[in-house]
Amino acid sequence: MSARDTDWDGVRLHVVTGKGGTGKTTVAAALALALAVGGRKVLLVEVEGRQGIAQLFDTPPLPYGERRVAVAADGGDVYALAIDTEEALIEYLEMFYNLKRAGKALSKLGVVDFVTTIAPGLRDVILTGKASEAVRRKNKDGSYVYDAVVMDAPPTGRITQFLNVNTEVAGLAKVGPIRNHADVVMSVIRSPQSAVHFVTLLEEMPVQEALDGIHHLGESGIPIGAVIVNMERSPVLPKGDLDAAAAGTLDLDQITHGIKAAGLEHDADRITAVLAREAADHARRTALEAREKARLADLDGPRYELPLLGDGMDLAGLYDLAQSLRNQGAA
Repeated sequence: MSARDTDWDGVRLHVVTGKGGTGKTTVAAALALALAVGGRKVLLVEVEGRQGIAQLFDTPPLPYGERRVAVAADGGDVYALAIDTEEALIEYLEMFYNLKRAGKALSKLGVVDFVTTIAPGLRDVILTGKASEAVRRKNKDGSYVYDAVVMDAPPTGRITQFLNVNTEVAGLAKVGPIRNHADVVMSVIRSPQSAVHFVTLLEEMPVQEALDGIHHLGESGIPIGAVIVNMERSPVLPKGDLDAAAAGTLDLDQITHGIKAAGLEHDADRITAVLAREAADHARRTALEAREKARLADLDGPRYELPLLGDGMDLAGLYDLAQSLRNQGAA
């Protein structure tokens, strides 16, 4: 495996969050692929139970177990794990209380759902604990099983509460296995081995949620990673034409002339009007994206930009996004 300088040397847990609809699962998957390049082994963890990873990699729904879902360039492997809260809680009870049979009985009685509903902090400890265990897991020779772990985390509005599990379990347990486990989880999350990346679109609400999330997470002392701008559109008109389109001063006669030259004389006036409206919409969208990008400019840390894929998202597009992240120093 060849050495490569990146923005995240030493980081082994990459937590990816973002407002719903920003494509955080897609970005997490692309980041996992990027990190796996060159013979590395990466685990991609899903905690929301949506099976979004399986859909992205065009595989059957993931079981509660680590399964290889993709091969990266130069022989790297991406494994995936969709954490099932119920199975994880039973595993947790067996690990810390030797209660596997009791856990299965509780599951049949519906007590598992009851416990994780009245004590959501315990649920978060279980979910983050699985990821932190994968980060710490080693082979018999002392090497790490995974070179990196990427977590597709809950949305931005809940990320600080989700990761700050020590605070969440304070009312549940002052001492004992639950508290000790939370302390171990936090020792990973707060360490330089971890980074929380925020995915956003260049729109007002996603950018504001990212800015708020970065502020709140910074106050908690959890390491902040990059801002990843997803689905960025490139302007299709020169700046002068964009300004004219926004001001409603495009040369419509010139547009009409071009349409007629293309052999569309019959409906040239209607097509000109439609194109002028679309140009104005594009100019407004471009100006909005420029304003939102300016709001992100003063943030510390790296910012990566991923393009809107014209052909939609498929597996080939996922590899393209992974390469883009590598080109920008993310992996």
